[in-house]
Amino acid sequence: MHHGEYVPLPIGVDRNGPASLSAQIYASIRNAIETGQLAAGARLPSWSDLAAQLGVSRGTVRAAYERLIDEQFAIGLGAAGTRVAERPSLPAVPNWLPEAPPLPDLFSDFGTAPLVFQMGVPAQDAFPFKLWSRIQAHAARRAAAAPVGYPDPRGDPDLRREIAAYLGVARGLRCNPSQVFVTTGFSGALNLAIRGLQVEGRDAWMEDPGFPLTRTALGLAGMTATAVPVDAHGLDVDAGIRQTPEAALAIVTPGQQAPLGMTMSLSRRLSLLAWAKRNDAWIVEDDYLGELQLKGRAAPALASLDQAGRVLHIGSFSKTITPALRLGFLVVPLAMAHRFGDISACLAPAPAASVQHSVTEFMRDGHYLRHLRRMKRLYAARQEALIGCLAQIGSDSLKVLATAGTAIVTVLPESVSDIDIASKARRSGLAPVPLSSWYMHAPRQQGLLLSVTNLNERTLAADCRRLLERIDARN
Repeated sequence: MHHGEYVPLPIGVDRNGPASLSAQIYASIRNAIETGQLAAGARLPSWSDLAAQLGVSRGTVRAAYERLIDEQFAIGLGAAGTRVAERPSLPAVPNWLPEAPPLPDLFSDFGTAPLVFQMGVPAQDAFPFKLWSRIQAHAARRAAAAPVGYPDPRGDPDLRREIAAYLGVARGLRCNPSQVFVTTGFSGALNLAIRGLQVEGRDAWMEDPGFPLTRTALGLAGMTATAVPVDAHGLDVDAGIRQTPEAALAIVTPGQQAPLGMTMSLSRRLSLLAWAKRNDAWIVEDDYLGELQLKGRAAPALASLDQAGRVLHIGSFSKTITPALRLGFLVVPLAMAHRFGDISACLAPAPAASVQHSVTEFMRDGHYLRHLRRMKRLYAARQEALIGCLAQIGSDSLKVLATAGTAIVTVLPESVSDIDIASKARRSGLAPVPLSSWYMHAPRQQGLLLSVTNLNERTLAADCRRLLERIDARN
């Protein structure tokens, strides 16, 4: 086609359509350019010619052309008319299809009610919905009336004070609010810790078995995770030193090891702290259940023993209130507070104010501690009921190994695939978690983690039988 020629444009306008006439003309021409019907350099009809062709005013065509020029689909050349701009041809965007969830081994679905045995979620049936709704409504009004300015990226000062006070009472961790950073859950706190410590690309110790999400996060940060075994006393520090003495970071669950449940002994804690001080390394304490210890009192946080400023403490409200909050916190050594403040301001600001206000009020008025006390009693009763039920029904294939946090750990014969059994169980509305995926190295213990938080005592016997049927029917 010669550049001087006008291009006939197949434009139809619908005078009764929802879009304005100029928007319809714009969309037709843009579509013709994007599909290649109009080549780069092609000359568009003049305003008056196209207006006459379509029976619209010149101003309507002009508005469409000006929008095309503003959005760089066309070039206005004054008396020389309007031409299609030179643009790279982009591949067609495929039709959107619902995506599979990220990390499918960890998350089978999002935004759904928890299933029986599902890990990582608190009790749906025991949540104080009425109270929480009232608190949230109050918090939303307060946030709406707040000044139009940027909130503190480190977190709401009132919430940071409440968290610091709670940690002092419940976790034996004395810190001031300037050391506390409010984050988007555990993941946000881990990201902030890795960035703030500048350990990307370095080696890290990780408990084996240990939380698969943490392992994946380390890999995404370019870190190399060393699988350090755990025994009855927690992380085997000497084994870690033998394997990777120069590691920059150790991530541990000392309160209740995830997933096996043992508490790290005092001698191991002191040994780990001494290693970190000696090697200029860091410890991230994942206090994922906090004080939610179902038997006796929870041991104090590892960070409460830290005199050298080597421990960063992570907690969240996912297991104690709800994961829907996406709210966690990171406590850093006092000397690092300023640096972490800069990072939170630039890269990882705290979540929305209304969510923070809700949790502040829940904690300040004593509801949080009361709720935790109730949940401890409820989960302990459910744990006992589950162990009793499994013992009563009995199965040669499934053995209870330990109680661990708000779950029980069961083991299966080596010949069985726990991943296969978990997938079959999910199809019948049960959500046990395969134990083998928590191990980095063979032999990976085959077993199932069964959370007690969302058990229904009326259907418990039937649920246990269904699970055992899935195991016994594996052949």
